[in-house]
Amino acid sequence: MILFADSAVRLAGLAGALAGWRPGEFWRATPAELEAVLAALAGPAGDAPPDAATMAALKEQFPDG
Repeated sequence: MILFADSAVRLAGLAGALAGWRPGEFWRATPAELEAVLAALAGPAGDAPPDAATMAALKEQFPDG
C-alpha cells in the first residue's frame, strides 16, 4: 500500500529536482499548481502510439535485415 506521505516525499523531490522548488514552496503549493508546473516541464503530450496497421505498413516499408 502506498501511503500519502510516501507519495508526497516523491513529489517534493520531483518539484525540487525539476522545478527548483525548495521544500516550503512545495508545501505551500496547491495540487493544481504542482500539476501545472510538472505538466509544463514535461512538455506537450505526444501523439498516440501507432496502431497495428500503421506498424505493419512501416515494417513492410522498412524491413530489417
